[in-house]
Amino acid sequence: MIKAESVKELRERTGAGIMDCKKALQETNGDMEKAVIYLREQGITAAAKKAGRATQEGTIEAYIHHGGKIGVLIEVNCETDFVAKTDDFKYLCRELAMQVAAANPEYVSREDVPEDRIQSEKEILETQARNEGKPDKVIEKIVTGRMNKFYQEVCLFEQPYIRDTDMTVRDLVNQYIAKLGENIVVRRFCRFQLGEEA
Repeated sequence: MIKAESVKELRERTGAGIMDCKKALQETNGDMEKAVIYLREQGITAAAKKAGRATQEGTIEAYIHHGGKIGVLIEVNCETDFVAKTDDFKYLCRELAMQVAAANPEYVSREDVPEDRIQSEKEILETQARNEGKPDKVIEKIVTGRMNKFYQEVCLFEQPYIRDTDMTVRDLVNQYIAKLGENIVVRRFCRFQLGEEA
């Protein structure tokens, strides 16, 4: 028997619907952590189904941080103006703007990193590994691991979410895709820091 308090707690933690939370707890024998993972996996599945759908609506969110020292503009798109006007969508946009302010990504996702930047980074990492005296047979694995770390630093979707570092920003967006039932795309962002050279 799944307790109502458990369903409520899971709902507060994930933002998923009541029936989804109840099902997740039933599927995981009441294990809260496994239920969170289950819902995230379901959210990713739901997000994948919606990935190809057009996103012409949305909003541009502005966020000012540190007493006017950092500012962010971010464009987040969804499928309908109805969803764009919901508190949930507005909350997500604000969270994404805060993430950009705090973590200073350069790109939305891995796919946005220019090929020449990727090649340059790989060459640097390979040289570093050789200079550290690593054997040739493990250098490729080392470079792959360090490239993943590079992507976590420069790509918004790869970064740990500032409010819950157990999930990535991509996981957060996927949760909202599942919750709101529409495709959501982070189109672009711009971060300004006072005194920084353009």
